[in-house]
Amino acid sequence: MTPAREVPAYSADEYRPRSADYCVCVFVINENGKLHKQLDAMRGPAAGLDVVVADGGSSDGSTAREQLEPRGVNTLLTKTGPGKLGAQMRMAFAWALDRGYRGVVCIDGNGKDGVEALPRFTAALDEGYDHVQGSRFIPGGVSENLPRSRHWGLKLLHVPMMRLASRFPYTDTTNGFRAYSAKFLADSRVATFRDVFVGYELHYYLAIRAARLGFRVTEIPVARRYPATGPVPTKISPVRGNLRVIRCLFAACFGRYNPSPA
Repeated sequence: MTPAREVPAYSADEYRPRSADYCVCVFVINENGKLHKQLDAMRGPAAGLDVVVADGGSSDGSTAREQLEPRGVNTLLTKTGPGKLGAQMRMAFAWALDRGYRGVVCIDGNGKDGVEALPRFTAALDEGYDHVQGSRFIPGGVSENLPRSRHWGLKLLHVPMMRLASRFPYTDTTNGFRAYSAKFLADSRVATFRDVFVGYELHYYLAIRAARLGFRVTEIPVARRYPATGPVPTKISPVRGNLRVIRCLFAACFGRYNPSPA
């Protein structure tokens, strides 16, 4: 018997009916003007996609209907239950499956990602891929102003561990610009909808699980640009946040999140 889905409480403000096979979920919390600028830039590349804002509980007014609907947003999902990014993802995936989408593209709402890559994700989903990972480090990809500490952490720790665990030659395992097929997300062997996924662990787990279960996995080139000056746009605190990320990485790579055979 398929276990009940564990999804945080949330509200869904659907401004328009479903009009596409795929949706792009923009994950945000208090991104203010960065979100609006990104949504404006997405108008062309997201043609043929339903744009969904998956909000973790913003308090800055950036997700007000009068800000989102004129920018082409189809639906606003607002998490009201506990959890961080992993809970937001479970909320968005559950809603997308219930609405009948064939797949979901994930992108951060802080303006770092090159939205021109959106059609490449839907093309890969149309080709039958189940997990499509965006990469800055393959031909055609762009990485600008990546902080040195993140560069070395990615190259020396994150990528090698994810490759060993997944047995797939990933090159950019911390990049949240990615896509999933509905078939993969709904598979009982994956068991996406569990409360154990609170933060970044779901990103890592899905990348590993897709490859290990034999789903079709690929990387496509994307751009990610950090600002040349000023603070790094991130929700990860320098010490506690990075330690939490490392703990999630080790737990995912050693199978701690795999569902029990029962």
